[in-house]
Amino acid sequence: MKLLLALLRRDLILAARQGGGVGTALGFFLTVLVLLPIGIGPDQVTLQRLAPGILWITLLLSVLLSADRIFQQDFEDGSLEIMVMAPASLELVALTKAIAHWLSTSLPLSIAAPFLGILLNLRTEIIWPLTLAMVLGSSALSLLASIGASLTLNLRRGGLLISILVLPLYVPVLVFGMSATTGNPEVIAPSLLILAAITLASLVLAPIAAAAALRAYLK
Repeated sequence: MKLLLALLRRDLILAARQGGGVGTALGFFLTVLVLLPIGIGPDQVTLQRLAPGILWITLLLSVLLSADRIFQQDFEDGSLEIMVMAPASLELVALTKAIAHWLSTSLPLSIAAPFLGILLNLRTEIIWPLTLAMVLGSSALSLLASIGASLTLNLRRGGLLISILVLPLYVPVLVFGMSATTGNPEVIAPSLLILAAITLASLVLAPIAAAAALRAYLK
């Protein structure tokens, strides 16, 4: 456990010092939110109707932008081979790396996104359901992104391949995330429960799949 906590702390410190992952993701997020109202037009009713979907899709794409950083740097400097030989199982290492990505990139974006939605005339009554849904959904996004990052390790244009591999897995998160922002109390609770179930399933299955892919590369 101490080894995993040290790994988590190391990844968070590196992410804070480098700033590349969260900086790129946040820059992309803000760029989309600023340019979309200009492209769609000044109709406030249209922006309000499209705001939840725009925020979800932008969050999804922002997470994908930094997904290749989950394992790539450790692979390049040889740290990943040391992690394979460490006492902790590779599944737990993969889980820790995904959690570090969530804490450094996905979680800040998911918390900021609903409030940045004011730029899109987002309805105030769905800000908190949207925030909760995005926090739950973003954890699943980071866990699923770790699968794509492990499968595309050491491949050129890995970011594009990650998108192709992971986007189909993101569809359920997007569907039920949107359902949680309808404003209908009868739909919000079941949608959040399903999002929580998707996150729990990803918590169990994603580290196993990522560890299997890493072992295949490092043999």
